[in-house]
Amino acid sequence: MKKVSLASLGCSKNLIDSEQMLGLLTGAGYEIMENEEDAEILIVNTCTFIESAKMESIECILELAQYKKAGKCQYLIVTGCLAQRYQEQVLREIPEVDAVVGTNDYDKIVEVIDRLTHEKALTICSETPLLCEDAPRVRTTPEYTAYLKIAEGCDNRCTYCVIPSIRGKYRSRKMEDIIAEAKQMATEGVKELIVIAQDTTRYGKDLYGEYCLPKLLKDLCKIEGIAWVRVHYCYPELVTDELLDVFCEEEKLCRYFDTPIQHCNDRILKRMGRRTNKKQICDLIAKIRERMPDAVIRTSLITGFPGETEEEFLELKEFIEDVKFERLGVFAYSREEDTPAYQLDGQLEEEEKAQRQENLMLVQSEISQEQNEARIGSIVRVLVEDRDEIIKSYYGRTYADSIEIDGKVFFKSNRLLNGGDFVNVKIEQALEYDLFGVEVEES
Repeated sequence: MKKVSLASLGCSKNLIDSEQMLGLLTGAGYEIMENEEDAEILIVNTCTFIESAKMESIECILELAQYKKAGKCQYLIVTGCLAQRYQEQVLREIPEVDAVVGTNDYDKIVEVIDRLTHEKALTICSETPLLCEDAPRVRTTPEYTAYLKIAEGCDNRCTYCVIPSIRGKYRSRKMEDIIAEAKQMATEGVKELIVIAQDTTRYGKDLYGEYCLPKLLKDLCKIEGIAWVRVHYCYPELVTDELLDVFCEEEKLCRYFDTPIQHCNDRILKRMGRRTNKKQICDLIAKIRERMPDAVIRTSLITGFPGETEEEFLELKEFIEDVKFERLGVFAYSREEDTPAYQLDGQLEEEEKAQRQENLMLVQSEISQEQNEARIGSIVRVLVEDRDEIIKSYYGRTYADSIEIDGKVFFKSNRLLNGGDFVNVKIEQALEYDLFGVEVEES
């Protein structure tokens, strides 16, 4: 059996784990199948960050389990965060699953398949944290865009989050290994590097005794062929003046600040185990915008956290109206067992949490619409992604939009374009999250 299909769920960090499993499997002679029905071995790399992610993972496992009855599938393997967190329950509740492989053992995927020929209900979920430096990788993103993981695990210990218990302590990769991987991807046609970790701003502290993200970004920007370097998950308390200097100085570095703050009320922030308060958050936002007027700030908020009063919710709503984030995601608090917040008093009803989430997103949609309309008439640089044959338009992203999570720019062009090209587009129309325009020649 040499035909494998892998479904990757959850975050971009999980996606890199999936790509490394594909690299290991390809190196061992396995054929990667796009259609699950053609595969003899099915792998689901799962997520369990919040309840909705957990349910999506379970639904995917159950869906793929059907191929053991109606398809060619002989083995069904569950990997990733759900496997690490609920290893015994997965095997007990879903008998179609043949093996469970945790987040610290995905480098053993070839060995697992080999063992399944003579073992059943196999579980490999070790507690020793893994930092897989040299595994081959089959990238599944477009050839011009790639994620670059610089660390694994997390030390922040937010009271609502299960990641530290699943992924372990923060472990930085060696800088020379990161640079070598980035250079290799540049030779393969990658033009946009997306730097990721659970907390990118903490990079290097465990390995070198100091925060090294500024130096790493400078070195990445020197790589020939790379046009954009984008950074995700910069925790606000570690966005230093030194880091802002690099964003100001490096032309390749997208002025896109993905900075999760989660709330604005000081009492709620303290209950969340966050390391900032409202004044520090507001001061940081003001500093970014003062130094870089073209900066885009993306953040995430949690509403309905245990004990959040109506007044504290309204404070959060007013905060959004005042700050006017360029990009914002709002999540209803998900009560996760094995987290400190699970035991907190003041747990809200699901309906109330959902209503608060919807309320905040309505506010943000109006802000986004207003901001997009203000861009009508401007000329923006767009990284071409593909062409939509239904509406006869190309589409792509600006520096202000990250892949899969932000909006797109749809535009007309009189010439043939390819994914990875850069063009100038004059914006003519705007919706809440997408822009529409026409390509113009460079002046």
